[in-house]
Amino acid sequence: MIQRFDQIVVDLPIPTSPDANAAAAVQELMGGKYGEMSTLMNYTFQSFNLRGRSKVRPFYDLIASIATEEYGHIEAVAYAINLLLTGATGPRVSRNEAAAPAGKSPAKAKGKKTAAVPASASSPDLDDPAPLAEARHNRFSYHYLASGQAALPYDSMGNPWTGANVTSTGSLKTDLLHNFFLECGARANKMRVYDMAESPTARALVGYLLVSGGTHIVAYAKALEKLTGADVGRLLPIPDMSNKRFPEARKLEDQGRHLTLFRHSPTDYTRFGEIWNGPHPETGEELTVLEGMPPGFAVPDLEEEPHLGAPGDQLDPDMLEHYSKKLG
Repeated sequence: MIQRFDQIVVDLPIPTSPDANAAAAVQELMGGKYGEMSTLMNYTFQSFNLRGRSKVRPFYDLIASIATEEYGHIEAVAYAINLLLTGATGPRVSRNEAAAPAGKSPAKAKGKKTAAVPASASSPDLDDPAPLAEARHNRFSYHYLASGQAALPYDSMGNPWTGANVTSTGSLKTDLLHNFFLECGARANKMRVYDMAESPTARALVGYLLVSGGTHIVAYAKALEKLTGADVGRLLPIPDMSNKRFPEARKLEDQGRHLTLFRHSPTDYTRFGEIWNGPHPETGEELTVLEGMPPGFAVPDLEEEPHLGAPGDQLDPDMLEHYSKKLG
């Protein structure tokens, strides 16, 4: 079972302006081949499917604990995308509250005043503007056509995430080797998204993911070493660039976050410390296990996008009261 908290794992700055194409790039970190959906579902299914777990309990505890952390990663990626998309199109007025086109009567919602809609910047001569016209110039059309201007389980090109990205072979050695490779591929993509997105919101997200994902790379390297004797840590870093080259990641490493794995449970998954110990392969600092959850931050309260019906017109309060009385 997973216990959920109404917090996110990284403090995301609120953008001063939307950046829809940065949001499109960050989608790769959600639904790409090396994205957080892939890491979450790979480790989740491997933990579900591991046979003979009593004999390899420390490895099971490690995979299961990292899988739990990945849930927080997809949540953080989603909020970063949503913040970058907030206000990306407009005018932000529902047609139910908008002035009607010339010669037609406006639709009036009970208890609400009719608001005039300014002409679209791209169509200044239209009485009836196209509030999503600006979306035509943005890379990721599904943000406006398939959602309320929000994150989706797709990659940066609009391909939906697929279960074909999951490797769960039943062989512990094979799965650990796959996980190490997966995290290294994810690290390369994070660096590229960082260099594509100038937004402080996107870069705060990537800085956190570089550090947290970096602990997973080290964890799987340590696991392979315990299982086989191979000194996998000598390969690091992959790609050959320190997290300290990224200011947002360096700030977290200065706090020791690259040395820490959390158990994400008050009572269970107690044995992965048998793997996560000793010196960090890059810095030589001692690795530590911390009980419970990592620090959490306030979940952003996303603004409405009424021209997309998000969240949609609310029920008439008089009608709600009427039917509440009838239902007793």
